[in-house]
Amino acid sequence: MLKDKNIILGVCGSIAAYKSATLVRLLVKAGANVKVILTAGGANFITPLTLATLSKHPVYTQYFEEETGVWSNHVELGLWADYMLVAPTSANTLAKMATGLCDNLLTAVYLSAKCPVLFAPAMDLDMWKHESTQANIEKLLSYGNLLIAPGKGELASGLYGEGRMAEPEDIVLFLLETISKGLPLSGKKVLVTAGPTYEAIDPVRFIGNHSSGKMGFAIAERFARLGAEVTLVTGPTAEKSSLQLNRIDVVSAAQMLAACEKEFRKAEIMVMSAAVADYTPVTTASQKIKKSSSEFNLELKKTEDILATLGKLKTENQILVGFALETENEEEHAKDKLIRKNLDLIILNSLNDKGAGFKMDTNKITIFNKAFEKTVFEMKSKTEVAKDICDEILKLV
Repeated sequence: MLKDKNIILGVCGSIAAYKSATLVRLLVKAGANVKVILTAGGANFITPLTLATLSKHPVYTQYFEEETGVWSNHVELGLWADYMLVAPTSANTLAKMATGLCDNLLTAVYLSAKCPVLFAPAMDLDMWKHESTQANIEKLLSYGNLLIAPGKGELASGLYGEGRMAEPEDIVLFLLETISKGLPLSGKKVLVTAGPTYEAIDPVRFIGNHSSGKMGFAIAERFARLGAEVTLVTGPTAEKSSLQLNRIDVVSAAQMLAACEKEFRKAEIMVMSAAVADYTPVTTASQKIKKSSSEFNLELKKTEDILATLGKLKTENQILVGFALETENEEEHAKDKLIRKNLDLIILNSLNDKGAGFKMDTNKITIFNKAFEKTVFEMKSKTEVAKDICDEILKLV
């Protein structure tokens, strides 16, 4: 959810500034682009070099950097940011933000910012409880800023009480919750399947297919960016995600079915993009089968149809989406599958389209709804295709 988000982090003069190093590391690890503005007071507690190294960006300390001759454009910085986070926020900076006092780069960027602003106060107990501090906080809240409340604990003065800046992990969690509340699928639970299944013949051989899992992972990540709580059930794949997904790894069709049956009742949206094997060996040898004759006969049986099973179980409040990968009579087969398996949408792929199909980074799809209304999309990257699929699902939501 934080991937590719632009975040301005303001660091003020407080002993809690040492925590900003961990905060930057967590934000960058989550995929965010972080630019740090360090006040003169903040530089007494943590060095620009530390924050620049962790953020992978130069640290801004003043309007004009004498060493480089670069002017820091506070308006551009304010417009660049998706979110502005001031942590720690000292009592001094808190007062400046509340009254519009603009005597340093941080407050100038704050006044220029068009994005949500979050602030995490850090100060001693008596300073925190002072009427003027509380009045300043009320002003900031009235402007639409978001307070990350301090916790209780031992303070630098030796006192014990409120004023201790929230821990970096809690600040990141607060930011994630803030982002998700403004997203269309916030609070929704989504189940996605991806990748192939492998049906064991013996301990070293299997029946499988060429699915890479790229399409399913792209769909799961798109749902996560829309605020959904995503469970991804995936067959064997080299694909990874940096987003927060509840990933369940399986191997066989039977394992994927069991995982889906366990998770589907919680889900409001289900997208079955995995390429599940249609057949599995009747028996699996416990030892490697030796090459002993010129012919080898393998008896197969049908796997249980995951999509049809969920179609029978789904309620009116659930949305079920399936895929059809076809090579002939494509639209007829897709429409038949849509009805037989009680789907709300079906996404048609054709192996006749160059650049579509397994292991490709691109795909070309056609989507049918229950009324057989057809939406045709051009060849796109699988990330863009995932966006198109999720946009169509959002119409149903």
